Amino acid sequence: MGLSENPELQPILFGLFLAMYLVTVLGNLLIILAVSSDSHLHTPMYFFLSNLSLADICFISTTVPKMIMDILTHNRVISYVGCLTQMSLFVLFGSMDGMLLTVMAYDRYMAICHPLHYAAIMNPQLCALLALVSFLLSLLDSQLNNLITLQCNCFKDVEIANFFCDPSQLLNITCSDTFTNNIMMYLISVIFGFIPMSEILFSYYKIVSSILKIPSSDGRYKAFSTCGSHLSVVCLFYGTAVGVYFGSAVSSSPRNSAVASVMYTVVTPMLNPFIYSLKNTDIKNALRRLHSRKI
Repeated sequence: MGLSENPELQPILFGLFLAMYLVTVLGNLLIILAVSSDSHLHTPMYFFLSNLSLADICFISTTVPKMIMDILTHNRVISYVGCLTQMSLFVLFGSMDGMLLTVMAYDRYMAICHPLHYAAIMNPQLCALLALVSFLLSLLDSQLNNLITLQCNCFKDVEIANFFCDPSQLLNITCSDTFTNNIMMYLISVIFGFIPMSEILFSYYKIVSSILKIPSSDGRYKAFSTCGSHLSVVCLFYGTAVGVYFGSAVSSSPRNSAVASVMYTVVTPMLNPFIYSLKNTDIKNALRRLHSRKI
């Protein structure tokens, strides 16, 4: 599993990860329910937010339920097909998170830098198209990772020092030609990781430039407050992803790698609903209205 083999810690890990999984699923479901049930939130920004919440639920569901069952049954074995499926879905929904965050940055750029044309440009058809393109690019990323992994043929009795089938660890353990595969993985990471991150940075460069031109401090605060939640989630998502990458490169400890993976795969999806519900007045008001209707 990579986190701990101590039998006394297994019940604690079971309770901890079960609680984190339930909080993540329920929190993101609340965001989806609030957005879908409140007409005030039928805007491009919240359309993409509900898609991000759905992607987060799927992302954490690819790894944590299997880990919980492994702790419960004391069985850490996964089949070849199961490992490939888990890895494929992990990359798919992880990449989907990054793509949606990039689309949301573009949405904030249009809203702040081109407010007069925002409604005409960010129409429902374009929003649906952007969400579809995000999914298709994520699917391509997933299939390219699978294609590289399938070049390796020595998967039998492979032991991974993590709680899920981590693509990078799997390739380093099973493939003899690690140099070529690492080059391919780096190219894929640049295309599906660095380029979206660069688009987000460029969008926020233009956003900050536009905000600084607003004469009043109240106007600047109001404009930037619409980006606060998204910027926090972007920093959390890419910060933990970069931390996992450099942490695994610097440290060879399997436990450190597993702990870093927990931050990326479990903690980030769990915190996203809290960031949006605590820092966003519209979401808080929608949740209050939803609660009052239930009562």
